[in-house]
Amino acid sequence: MVSTNVRKQRTRRALGLLLLFGLIAVLIVASIAIGTRSMSVGTLLHPDQITAAIIRDLRIPRTMLGVLVGAALGVSGTLIQGHTRNPLADPGVLGISSGAACAVVVGFTFFGITSIVGTVVVFTGAILATLLVFSLTSIGSGRMNPLSVLLGGAALSAVLSSMTSALVLTNEDNLDRMRFWNAGSIAGRDLTISIGIAPFVVLGLVAAFATARQLNLLNLGDDVASSLGVNTNRARLIGMLLIALLAGAATAGAGPIGFVGLVVPHVVRVFTGPDYRWLLPYSALAGVALLLLADVAGRIIAR
Repeated sequence: MVSTNVRKQRTRRALGLLLLFGLIAVLIVASIAIGTRSMSVGTLLHPDQITAAIIRDLRIPRTMLGVLVGAALGVSGTLIQGHTRNPLADPGVLGISSGAACAVVVGFTFFGITSIVGTVVVFTGAILATLLVFSLTSIGSGRMNPLSVLLGGAALSAVLSSMTSALVLTNEDNLDRMRFWNAGSIAGRDLTISIGIAPFVVLGLVAAFATARQLNLLNLGDDVASSLGVNTNRARLIGMLLIALLAGAATAGAGPIGFVGLVVPHVVRVFTGPDYRWLLPYSALAGVALLLLADVAGRIIAR
């Protein structure tokens, strides 16, 4: 009886993944077709020269970036909630996205970095912010304190955002160029942005999926996880690096986009339960669907 219920649950979860793939496919087509110049399916299949240029240079890069950033934010939000055991944690709340954006603005201001290769400095900011926030958990007993993580992350985010604003407002020459890092968007990015962050996102996703079993054990408590053979310190360190990698890549591609990493794990958990072997892939697909849906809706509302 138990095995039958388990099989049914797995079947429902697998069916849910297929439905998410179908939804994403529909949203990808909608993202390419809908915009200032809307296109029918026939036009997409047989575009004229102008339409082909719009699809190639504007719509496809925007859609690809939405897929990469949505997956990265969804999984990084799930990882950070799992490692902190804090349902209010996400890369934006904990200052990781702010750290990445601040690093890019510093690169613009002091080093003249403008290319996608140069935006690798975003990972330095993300990693430093991640290490600083997680180091707060060692205060006192040395165990992770979700309240300290939340409060410390909020304070760090405020400080980094203030530093970013100060650098932007005192540099008139780079004001327009750096404003992007204060308001995230997937619009107006060429294909080189997606190509530049794709290896980091793919590597982060694969590595995150591989840590799902350890994350399940960590959520039973550090003592239980240690008794089951998990090196909790190493697992936390790997988790920190993956969160920084995914959040940093997403910020490098689209700037700091909030709430995706916070909302997606909660929505997905209703369907998957607490098992991270399902929660992580669901979060990746749901993050893509949410970001593409929001982007398409924004185009319709604000033509």
